[in-house]
Amino acid sequence: MNRIRRRAAGLPQDRLRPATGGRRPARAEEVGEPLAALARLGERVNPLPLLSGNRVTPLLDGDEAYPAMLAAIDGAQRSVGLATYIFDRDPVGRRFLAALARAVGRGVEVRVLVDAVGLRYSWPAMDRELRRAGVPVARFLPTRLPWKIPYANLRNHRKLLIVDGRRAFTGGMNLRHGHLLGDRPRHPVQDLHFGVEGPAVAELQELFVHDWQFTTREALGGEGWFPPLPERGPVVARVIADGPDEDFDRLRWTLLGALAVATRSVSVVTPYFLPDQALITALGVAALRGVEVDILLPEQNNLRLVQWAAEAQLWQVLERGCRVHLTPPPFDHSKLLLVDEGWALVGSANWDPRSLRLNFEVGVECYDAALGRRLAGIVAAKRSAAREVSLAELDARPLAVRLRDGLARLLSPYL
Repeated sequence: MNRIRRRAAGLPQDRLRPATGGRRPARAEEVGEPLAALARLGERVNPLPLLSGNRVTPLLDGDEAYPAMLAAIDGAQRSVGLATYIFDRDPVGRRFLAALARAVGRGVEVRVLVDAVGLRYSWPAMDRELRRAGVPVARFLPTRLPWKIPYANLRNHRKLLIVDGRRAFTGGMNLRHGHLLGDRPRHPVQDLHFGVEGPAVAELQELFVHDWQFTTREALGGEGWFPPLPERGPVVARVIADGPDEDFDRLRWTLLGALAVATRSVSVVTPYFLPDQALITALGVAALRGVEVDILLPEQNNLRLVQWAAEAQLWQVLERGCRVHLTPPPFDHSKLLLVDEGWALVGSANWDPRSLRLNFEVGVECYDAALGRRLAGIVAAKRSAAREVSLAELDARPLAVRLRDGLARLLSPYL
């Protein structure tokens, strides 16, 4: 169902097109079989091309991601586009506020888009501080509800930072102090973010510009936002926009395709695991084919209803031979799908109906063996500290707990 129908702002659409320099569409055959089958699927379900020549750098927690992002903003010369779900009014939020204000003071074009519900995770809302500092900011889909709602739908859950149209950051990380583990915050949260350089940056920029125009009716264009982009690395990548609009179901089709072509290993890292029956079946079929399927979930979730609902359906993947590992605190908010250590999907989406059907998300599919090995090392480190769950353990839960989890599972389409 198309829940959001975007209206054009009446401005020339060619202003939104990225510059063509350096963008070389890749052929599916370049990534080799069986991943070429997945690339061909992407050509049919996604309008954006597969692009060669990208560099994708994993950034662990805010300790690695935030310094790189702040340095990029401080080095900006022409434009900064920032989209986030949560922008807290805390030490981290104030650092980004100061960096954005400095960029505006240098004459850089800055635009900040924050989800209207995500802004309510701190008070007063951070957009007021941004406006006082002269930073152009907008709320995505404002709502009249007077409080934050963790289960609100039709939200912009994308995390994007694009500087000068040349360097981008995306992944699962919001702007909040909890991600800065070195500061020992009160509520620590692990996460995984990614730096992106190369032609794929133009596609991330186009997504930001499209969301900004939808929200404000202002079209952004020109080389300050879309410069020519040379190749910067070996990663073949495609940006996937997903949401309850014209981009509906693209990430879900990509997940199903990736599970279908896996031959050796599948690693799923997600904080919220409420897949629909088709995805549960695809995970089970992969395991039955002999693929090693590992699912990493946080042992202590920050949303109890989601944890209870997930526990109520874990038996379906365990029964087919998948392995489930519970990672110890701090809560792990990372999102990653890794197939055969040669293909990865990174971005903002969780394995739940809100991400895959009800919210606006972004993903980047990456084809590269070296990146795959590095991500496999990150997954292995998480798995070595985790505790594996058995089917017998789930069956041994008290009846009251199983009833509670089953009732929570009935709510899973809305969690």
